[in-house]
Amino acid sequence: MRTEAEPPRDCPLCPRLVAYRAENQAAHPDWFNGPAPSFGPSDARLLVLGLAPGRQGANRTGRPFTGDFAGVLLYETLIKFGFARGEYKARPDDGLELIDCMVSNAVRCAPPGNKPESSEEITCRQFLISRISALPSLKVIVTLGDVSRRNALKTLGYKASAAIGGHGSEFQAGPITLINSYHCSRLNTNTGRLTTPMFEDIFARVRQLLDG
Repeated sequence: MRTEAEPPRDCPLCPRLVAYRAENQAAHPDWFNGPAPSFGPSDARLLVLGLAPGRQGANRTGRPFTGDFAGVLLYETLIKFGFARGEYKARPDDGLELIDCMVSNAVRCAPPGNKPESSEEITCRQFLISRISALPSLKVIVTLGDVSRRNALKTLGYKASAAIGGHGSEFQAGPITLINSYHCSRLNTNTGRLTTPMFEDIFARVRQLLDG
């Protein structure tokens, strides 16, 4: 039986993440506190893949990259390049709509310290495999950070060492092109490791690949 593309709301598979979820539920019962579902249409040609939900981001709001700083740069860039329409207001009811694009995470539950363990990446990979399989038009995956890139490679049946990392690196995985970006976190943007033009260059390349 094939694994569903989205884990159940009370997914029990990773004990450490389940315990952390319970802590957050007790402290903040009004938060989403569960596996963050993918966001976007099932006919998307582009998948943007993060590593895991942030505690006060998707874990709080229930939508990937929504509620913390990373979402500002991500969704404003998607809007600029025609992969989203509306206005990003950092909440799931802001009316933002994705176009030809889906946003998801390799690990669906928020991990302590924003760092999932390798065993949790492996356990959650079944959902990413099913998620990608359920995107019949998929052509490009933008990975946000090298850990996300390695998870995408393994999901597609490659070794993590099959491709070089770094910002702007590309790898052809059969019909799917993987493009890696530095993560759009506040740390990376505040330190200048990732600038807005650098991030926009990634999606300009995606447009080139999808639209010729």
